[in-house]
Amino acid sequence: MDLARDLVEELAREFGLGDEKKAGLRELLYSLNWPLLEAAKQMDITDEERVLRIVASLLGIPYLRSHEYPEKPVLLDGVSIDFLRHHAILPLQGENSDVVLIINEPWDLTTTSLLEKHFSGSRVSVAVGHGDEIRTAIDRIYGAMGGITGEAEESVDVPVGVDVYEDDLDRLRGLAQEAPVVRLVNVLLTRALDMRASDIHFEPTEKAFKVRCRVDGVLYELDSPPKSMQPAIISRLKLMANMDIAERRLPQDGRIKLRFGHRDVDIRVSTAPTIYGESVVLRLLSQEAVEYNLEKLGMDSQQLKIVTELIERPYGMILVTGPTGSGKTTTLYAILRRLNTATKKIITVEDPVEYQIDGINQIQVKPQINLTFANALRSLVRQDPDVLLIGEIRDHETADIAVESALTGHLVFSTLHTNDAPGAITRLRDLGIESFLIADSVLAVMAQRLVRVLCEECREPYEATDEDMNLLQRWTPHLDERPVIFRHRGCRKCGFTGYRGRQGIFELFIVRDRVRSGIVAGKDAGELARLASDLGYRPLISQGCQKVLQGITTISEVLRVTSLT
Repeated sequence: MDLARDLVEELAREFGLGDEKKAGLRELLYSLNWPLLEAAKQMDITDEERVLRIVASLLGIPYLRSHEYPEKPVLLDGVSIDFLRHHAILPLQGENSDVVLIINEPWDLTTTSLLEKHFSGSRVSVAVGHGDEIRTAIDRIYGAMGGITGEAEESVDVPVGVDVYEDDLDRLRGLAQEAPVVRLVNVLLTRALDMRASDIHFEPTEKAFKVRCRVDGVLYELDSPPKSMQPAIISRLKLMANMDIAERRLPQDGRIKLRFGHRDVDIRVSTAPTIYGESVVLRLLSQEAVEYNLEKLGMDSQQLKIVTELIERPYGMILVTGPTGSGKTTTLYAILRRLNTATKKIITVEDPVEYQIDGINQIQVKPQINLTFANALRSLVRQDPDVLLIGEIRDHETADIAVESALTGHLVFSTLHTNDAPGAITRLRDLGIESFLIADSVLAVMAQRLVRVLCEECREPYEATDEDMNLLQRWTPHLDERPVIFRHRGCRKCGFTGYRGRQGIFELFIVRDRVRSGIVAGKDAGELARLASDLGYRPLISQGCQKVLQGITTISEVLRVTSLT
């Protein structure tokens, strides 16, 4: 009872509770035996982490965040995963085969005692953790061990020959909606989100059904479900995305909106027929994971100053180039967020609209009803916009309208798929735009790539080798001394990859008078780059080397995304 009294006093002091709320909290805990966190919420205490840290301190046990959890599971003989998720208790194997119970409700002594008795053959220690993090870890660690897939296989009673029921739509729909299949799909989604994945790939092969997810631009393989579950899993994903499960000959696109714990996730679903069944790719768009802030994209101070000045121009065109997945959309959204004020009307035409931004008119391209980039743009210039964002310039018609808009008082942003910034000029010429129109309309081109950022917990310093120096001195002027740079190593916090998160590297090609004359004269991308270099233009690899010297990334990572040596 003394501990409980101390807890009420500590919470009252920490959260500034008055006498009435303090008495109410005491009654809920003492008389009504409410769970601690529910009682706290009743008293308008919603900061779970602060509450748990106070409890952990009073009980003399550690408070652990998810990256501090042990990674080894224990044998759950007689303990169901549903029980663990309901009570938010995560049993894991600590050092020397000890069992660590990470619990969200340390005041629930009955449940904790039951589990301590269950694991009585081992020494049991207790730690406190956040509820969402515990449940996510339960799904990630125990959902991938085969228990769920085994349960699902048994429950759905799949015949040996997968094709036996592939054409039985009622059977497929029923399997896709059975609890074990639903739970398995949820586990795979949760695990990918926990890994900070941007995409999940469900890939059928002749003898297996592989699942891979892309984290920081690199694919990692997850535990594969049985091949026999392939039709049920694919049908489940298609049902969630409101797709036609009977259509397996043609590609389809769909969308899923879900909430996992405290995360709102928008999932874009794409299917494609292969010789071994449908391949499904999920693009995970978690709003909280994206940083729409120009200052945090990775530009150096000089680049940021120039870009900030350029986007305040009243008219002209600014292009962002790079391959798929290089962060072009994020950069453009960060620019639009900066420009999004009451004095400007902003209209976008996108395919697809990845994120909704308040105050901006966003239009989704729909080729099936002939709402293409070009057709949409023809109407939009009559909507009197100040700023136009065109998702991508793909053809002559779209390029022509974009250039015309830039020349008639609109600030236009768009993307192109080119390897570097000067190459965008050549690409516009290839699309049939006259050189003098390009010179008059284009203000700047920005090429970008994403490099993985070294994990600060485990990055390892070393003195640059001769090979490193050859590259660094080539692309970094005035580097005389041999610098100390970093290599990746790997730890639990970064998932043993050595990297955590990504950051952009950029090259800015600004169309000033000298460059403008070169464009009108029909000079190629290489000659234009040489003209621009006298005015401060530096290629991608140059900024990449600067980030290596700053300890942000590695030489191998810069070379991976720039393809230069």
